[in-house]
Amino acid sequence: MVRKGSITRKLTALTLLISGAVVMVACGTLLVYEVITFRRAMVRTLTTLAEVIATNSTAALAFDNRADAANVLSALAAEPHLAAAALYDADGRLFATYPAGGGGAGVPPSAGAPGARFTMRELSVSQPVRNGTRRLGTVYLRSDLSAMYERFSLYGGMIVAVIVVSGLVAVVLSARLQHHVSRPLLALAGTAQIVTRERDYSIRAQRVSDDELGELTDAFNAMLERVQEQDRSLREAHDHLRHEVDERSRAEAEVRALNVTLEERVAERTAALAAVNKELESFSYSVSHDLRAPLRHVLGFVELLQRELDGQLTERARRYVDTIRRASTEMGHLIDDLLAFSRTTRSEMRESVVPLDRLVHAVIETLDEATRGRDIEWRIDALPAVIGDPTLLRQVFANLVDNAVKYSRMRSPARIEIGSSTGADGLAVIFVRDNGAGFDMAYAQKLFGVFQRLHRADEFEGTGIGLATAERIVARHGGRIWAESAVDRGATFYVALRPAPPA
Repeated sequence: MVRKGSITRKLTALTLLISGAVVMVACGTLLVYEVITFRRAMVRTLTTLAEVIATNSTAALAFDNRADAANVLSALAAEPHLAAAALYDADGRLFATYPAGGGGAGVPPSAGAPGARFTMRELSVSQPVRNGTRRLGTVYLRSDLSAMYERFSLYGGMIVAVIVVSGLVAVVLSARLQHHVSRPLLALAGTAQIVTRERDYSIRAQRVSDDELGELTDAFNAMLERVQEQDRSLREAHDHLRHEVDERSRAEAEVRALNVTLEERVAERTAALAAVNKELESFSYSVSHDLRAPLRHVLGFVELLQRELDGQLTERARRYVDTIRRASTEMGHLIDDLLAFSRTTRSEMRESVVPLDRLVHAVIETLDEATRGRDIEWRIDALPAVIGDPTLLRQVFANLVDNAVKYSRMRSPARIEIGSSTGADGLAVIFVRDNGAGFDMAYAQKLFGVFQRLHRADEFEGTGIGLATAERIVARHGGRIWAESAVDRGATFYVALRPAPPA
């Protein structure tokens, strides 16, 4: 579930996660490459040393001189990581060992097959000793891996330092870049919350930029001024009418005339307030709509920056630019969802008979890309016809079916069932059931709230507006929407609508 927090914190956290993941993958790849390269270098070094010992030992093995063989092996004292060495004769029997006083401890009792072999703690190499084509014996060398582990410990410390420094740089750069977008929005949102909570229309939002957001702030302040004037006029009119009622209360005819006047003025003020409310609703729509322009500027200038500095950006800088572009794109999706949410109350309803069978199948056909390659078992019963706006109801079932497909992504097969029944109040009840991730019913009251999500964003994508939009559309149709679920046991969403009369 997405935690509550400011847009700045969410975008900063997203940037940090992405940059950290990229750095960790790059460092992990480098570490794996270094392991493979260092192991190969150790094999080459130890094999070369074995070849030198084999060349110097041919005379000792040919004349069965164990003292000379021991002297040849004693030269290995210059190798600090060499743990043990041995010479075997042509029959594979132990001929001489290093260290000389070890008595053959730590070396195989007989010569093994030529080649190099790694274990968790050591590397061993066997090299044949030849005189021309005649094989005189075998050289065995065994080295510990302490040098390799010391090298890898150093690399591990360097990788941790790189990850920490990269994370700090990503946070600083992300905070600076987001500051220009999030600060005006947060200032405007804070002012709107204070006005709504305290009903104080004298408060004004502070203009913090000279771009489109600054112009939006000026428009918001101008609207507050108009609302304040209307509120002041209404209060003055109300006080004046009360004074007239007190003065004319003695005469019944005057009271009746005053009541007529009062009703007329209240009607006028009510109409004025309705106009103000409609203007505020239009303002909320324009806020979401006008946010697109600065976002388009951000995306456009990021693309211009990439083209202008093509080939000059470092890999890290290129990642930062890509992070800015992705974050701006996600914010664009959020604004689009907000516009769709606002349109549910602005659009005019055109009621007609809506055959849900045809509507649901059309919705499923639009999900071809999301369902391609998945194992989904569909069960769609006969659905009734209802009274409503076809376009708005299509949006409701598109959200419900899309959620069923999305949250059953981890199931194979995924089972999605769509059916209907008749409620006790005579309404047609349509349900959409899946066997997906489900949710805890303790949080069901948050399900249809704007920006409320019950799963983490890294598990399932979304903005938390789809169900809020569906609930508002169903309410406009005079119906109900609710859900039943359990964690990891799927979810069932119910929609109650007015049934169409029999044909």
